[in-house]
Amino acid sequence: MQHLQHLPTGARWTLIKHCSATSIMGPFTGACRTSAGRCPPGRLPTLKQIGITSVRPISHSCSWRPGSLQHLRCCLHQCKALSTSPGRVSADPIEEHRKRLKAWFGDMSIEEKQFGLFSVGNWHGEPVIAESSREENRDLTTKFGIYSHIDPQESKIIQLDEVFTTRSVEPPVKNVVLFGIVGMGKDLVVQRLVLDWCDGRFNQFDLILPFSCEDLSSQSQSISLNRLICQKYTQLKTIVPQIGSGKVGNILFIFNGLEQLKLDFRLLKNRLCNDPNEPLPPDNLVVNLIRKYMLPDASILVTMRPSALDSIPAEYVDLYTRSCGFSDVEQQYLYFRNRLQVSEDNQTNEDLMKMLYKNLLRQKQLTAGCFLPSYCWLICATLHFLHFPTANMPIQTLTGLYTNFLRLHFNAGYLDFGSQQNISIVRYIAKTVGKLAYEGIEGKKVLFSEKDLERSFGLDDMTEEELNQVTDFQIDMLGFFMSPIAQQSSDPLLRFTIPAMQEYLAALYVVLGEKKTILEQVGSTISDTIGKASEDVTAVLFVVSKLLPFRILAFVRLINIFPRIFRKISGKNKKAIASTMVSEMFREEDEFNKDVLEQINARILGREREGVGEVIGERLDTQSFELFPTFMAGLLAPENRSLLEQLDCTIKNVTVREIANNLKMHLSNTVSRKLAPSELMDLQLFLYELQNDAFAGEISRTLKSLNLSQVKMTLLKSFVITSVMSTSNHPIEMMDFSLCNLTGDYIKILQPILLRCKDLNLQFNNLGLDAWREIGNLLLDPNCAIEKLWLCHNVLSEGAISCIGPSITQNRSISHLSLLHTSLGDDGLGTLAPYLRDNTSLQEINLASNHITDAAATDLVEMVKEHPTLEKLHLYLNEISDGGKQKLQGPKQAGEGVNVLVSITEGSNDSMHWTLILKNTAWHAVNQDKQSAAHYLKLLQNDLHYSWQQTANPWKKLRIWQAQKQFEHLVKQVQQQKK
Repeated sequence: MQHLQHLPTGARWTLIKHCSATSIMGPFTGACRTSAGRCPPGRLPTLKQIGITSVRPISHSCSWRPGSLQHLRCCLHQCKALSTSPGRVSADPIEEHRKRLKAWFGDMSIEEKQFGLFSVGNWHGEPVIAESSREENRDLTTKFGIYSHIDPQESKIIQLDEVFTTRSVEPPVKNVVLFGIVGMGKDLVVQRLVLDWCDGRFNQFDLILPFSCEDLSSQSQSISLNRLICQKYTQLKTIVPQIGSGKVGNILFIFNGLEQLKLDFRLLKNRLCNDPNEPLPPDNLVVNLIRKYMLPDASILVTMRPSALDSIPAEYVDLYTRSCGFSDVEQQYLYFRNRLQVSEDNQTNEDLMKMLYKNLLRQKQLTAGCFLPSYCWLICATLHFLHFPTANMPIQTLTGLYTNFLRLHFNAGYLDFGSQQNISIVRYIAKTVGKLAYEGIEGKKVLFSEKDLERSFGLDDMTEEELNQVTDFQIDMLGFFMSPIAQQSSDPLLRFTIPAMQEYLAALYVVLGEKKTILEQVGSTISDTIGKASEDVTAVLFVVSKLLPFRILAFVRLINIFPRIFRKISGKNKKAIASTMVSEMFREEDEFNKDVLEQINARILGREREGVGEVIGERLDTQSFELFPTFMAGLLAPENRSLLEQLDCTIKNVTVREIANNLKMHLSNTVSRKLAPSELMDLQLFLYELQNDAFAGEISRTLKSLNLSQVKMTLLKSFVITSVMSTSNHPIEMMDFSLCNLTGDYIKILQPILLRCKDLNLQFNNLGLDAWREIGNLLLDPNCAIEKLWLCHNVLSEGAISCIGPSITQNRSISHLSLLHTSLGDDGLGTLAPYLRDNTSLQEINLASNHITDAAATDLVEMVKEHPTLEKLHLYLNEISDGGKQKLQGPKQAGEGVNVLVSITEGSNDSMHWTLILKNTAWHAVNQDKQSAAHYLKLLQNDLHYSWQQTANPWKKLRIWQAQKQFEHLVKQVQQQKK
């Protein structure tokens, strides 16, 4: 009580009464009366309520609100520390423990911080937990030795805070086992439990002590339990001696990943010990805690993989629980909304979530993938990669996402094959599951049988020990990559839960060099053996060479030559890798598919109803593996090689250089031919994933034109294209971004390469005001090299004219400007005309199909007739009468002013525009209402009729007749489509 001497007497007495009523150092469940009224149960009164108006300030750090009783309690502990020790002030150990655990478990990994604004604190979902048993675990692994994705029974589902609840009939639950395959959410359950305890939402225990069994397994020396706790949690040093006596209260030990310790409960292997101060091997400590020989009142939660479930005898387990992942679509959807921080005021993000939700409901494979919380993370990461890149956030590669995904779940773990040298888990995955994935790509397979599994794992040639290890791997990890499908036939089949994972693992299998012929496998073994032994053999034989025939020396030379022969064999393998990458990327049967990024987006969000740019008769090939070569390129990137190095999967610099040299030759031959827009986009992504500027520069220099028409543009694609094409500074003859859904942000990102383009096509993009503003900035840039600019079929409003009008006037590079069908009208033309007049470089302007009448057209021609460079003005398909057309043609017939084209069949080069006119007409007729379509077709018909009347040239009449036939055929097509 000496710590309260500095408080007023009345306040001190009130505080003492309140503390006795509510147990100030424990859970607050009582109620008391204060001078300000009754304090409700579970809530502490403020200092003012208990009559404390002034407290002597104590210099210490406290997280509680000043003036609250929690703040006072912290002060009291500081006072106690000051009274017992003049040294450093320490806070309440358990409260300090809560804060540190919250910081530890609430902190996100580097992989998490690379995208999104998600934090664990604002998310309130968790994987489903269900009561289970050892028998159920065995049943779940009967097929293939793979853990099946089975929804739990409703009656067996339990809440996290019910796991350790004392039951009325049965004894209290003290030892709980939580098991589940890799990625099923065991760590997420532990994380949620610890954070709930830190925030006061899980009050069954006064102290929680989590331990990683991976860390404990690396502890080589014996250590006592108390020493282990002090070593792990230094903030608890002052109360550790009280843990054994039970003064601390209810304690929960959490041992995460128990399979790492390889426990042995036999007394011959682990001696009994109940003294927490006696040093023991870490596995012995855990055994004694589970046996309840040490700290019998403590509760224990252990997490493990299914294959290790029998490592703990059943008599020491009170309750088996199974992590069932996200078995409900609504639960999956909640995770996505919270993880991507979607707010209702952002309509774009909201629409994205609606598409995802609909696809979860209709696509069983996606729902099966989201059954694993880990795959929900991967899908969120992919969506963020595709849709939410910003200038403030580094955009990594798609391959980097998948490599980080593997590192998050398998880290630098190894498989112990007994007599053989240990192999890293990721390399073993590449060697076995990757082999299965690659064979599937070679055979265009997405479904695999039990025989396929046996062949890829090589089960026929294994010892009993190796077979047991592989069985454990299949039980614990194979279900992470593959899932069984429901079917009527007797032969069960598996498929990769996430289709892209098949392509990634196949790429890893190839790039790591696991794809070897028999000769290469034998050659590698002999070469390594000879390489290590040849120096010793040479030295010994040199000594005795004088006593041996010369044939022995020839044998020695042969030994040294063999590694060089193997290197030649290996070099051919690198050529094969490069050839595989190119041939897989440019398959003829995939030419009409969407680009790779769009395919990934469609797999997650489903296919939207395509707009104008839809390719008629597009093939939906579910067995297209176009990501495979992209992943191979990405795995050669320095960052991914560094990540793989951490996983003991080394890709040597020599290998990368050999593959790159061969790849360059194959790619140069391929890109010399004209590529489809989607293939060209895939090439850009391929070069971006490779992250090799010198290599990308050499390839991009061969691209004199860039036709990306109908490729649905995004921020990511814009960034990828700019990154790749900026690796060289060569001029670009033509860039076609028509029908690409361009926005201002996309144009801003693309600006560095648009400036180098001579012929830029931005048709059919429904450009908004921000896009027009960026086009204006583009034209104002002194480095602008654009000579021909196509802006057809974009609404040129008054605001848009104010954005680009001054830019047109000041620009000195553009000679041809097409504003066909930009909805100008007479008013818009009147606003734009002065800007066109004041420009000094334009030679040709196309203002066709803009609802321009006689008067506005006449004013424009009069305004630009003295233009120094303008030669041709297109005004056909407007609201101009026959008399107006003849008047506009008067200056041309007199050999004066600008050549005004009032008919599409007029002029020596009219055929240049005829294909475009028909295309635009078809678009209007199909996508507009019947009245607008009929009006547009009427304009075209009148134009052809006028041209027929005005010409006496039989050759021209023949061409007009051909145009009329094409027009009639088009009308029939439109009428059929309208039906």
